[in-house]
Amino acid sequence: MKRNTAVNALLLLAVAALAVLPLALGLGDHKEEPFAGADAEAETAITEIEPDYEPWFSPLYEPPSGEVESALFALQAALGTGVLAYYFGLRRGRRQGERRAAEAQPGARPGTRPEARPGETGSAAGAAGDLETREA
Repeated sequence: MKRNTAVNALLLLAVAALAVLPLALGLGDHKEEPFAGADAEAETAITEIEPDYEPWFSPLYEPPSGEVESALFALQAALGTGVLAYYFGLRRGRRQGERRAAEAQPGARPGTRPEARPGETGSAAGAAGDLETREA
């Protein structure tokens, strides 16, 4: 088993344990709403401390039920995960491409960034100028 595979398996097991252990151990059994969000817990604590407290702001959108609120939160989490996964995948792909390009160049050291070849400037003007020198 590769080291990365073992680490990934252990991380997956840890995440599963974090999700299942609170339910299995009954950590929320003494509460009316066992696993309420932090917002609900804060609201309860504030009203216990200061019963006359009035919030400064009101929500822009109040979901009709807790299930809809949970679904919207899950959608937000999924979108955020997708953006992060895309970003990290893009970075990894670029790094692999640079490594392959460096390995393809003769005399290049592995793990270094490829150097620009003579005549390559990376701009359209430089490419046009390079084309003119080749034709001449």
